[in-house]
Amino acid sequence: MTGILQIGDRVISDRELISLIGRYQLMPHLMRGLVVDDAIKDYDCMPEERDEFLKQFYERNKLLTPEAQKDWLQTQGIEVDQLESIVTRPVKLEKFKESKWGPKVESYFMTRKQALDRVLYSLIRTKDLGLAQELYFRIKEGEQTFSDLARQYSQGGEANTGGLVGPAPLTTPHPAIAKTLAVSQPGQLWPPTRLEDWYVIIRLEKYYPAQMDAAIRKQLINEMFEAWVRDQIKAIGAVKSLLEDNASQ
Repeated sequence: MTGILQIGDRVISDRELISLIGRYQLMPHLMRGLVVDDAIKDYDCMPEERDEFLKQFYERNKLLTPEAQKDWLQTQGIEVDQLESIVTRPVKLEKFKESKWGPKVESYFMTRKQALDRVLYSLIRTKDLGLAQELYFRIKEGEQTFSDLARQYSQGGEANTGGLVGPAPLTTPHPAIAKTLAVSQPGQLWPPTRLEDWYVIIRLEKYYPAQMDAAIRKQLINEMFEAWVRDQIKAIGAVKSLLEDNASQ
């Protein structure tokens, strides 16, 4: 065993360091970092980009003089070129994401669109079927508003908003409610439906179809990236297990 790290009077061996990484649950973070580092190794920043990122980092951390910057680097135990690598890492990662998944985002959007669509709907829930039927007919006949009845009778948090829920993605409501909303027209009122221990009355108020704007595009690219990272880490874990099995034979 070799001592590779000293903290105060304590010298930590390579084997102990591995044990500590596991104890403090740092292995997933470490593996993710290694995967990302390998992915972005062929991407670079322009010198002016690097200088700007360094400047922003120093300003954020109030390291406004060369002396303060030098002291901070010594405290952290890193060199300035390592700091440059740290501050430019995010932009390199964005370049990698755009290169790998930018051309795929349109088709991925079509597979995810229904889940990205948002709805605003009204909801009343009660455990009393007779009450639910009475409330439904009051709303249908225009005797009272959905909002007033929800405030008075609904037994969930939606009572505080007059029954209004959302706008929220269609993946947010209970699957049975989401299924009803997906085939509803704005203003369509549904009679009481049994949902586990509840009877629910639902009305779709407004439908917000997802659009491929900059925010959605970034979200989808990040989704594809995170799925890729998980696959890479899983593959590393599988290889590690195989090597350990072979070593034990």
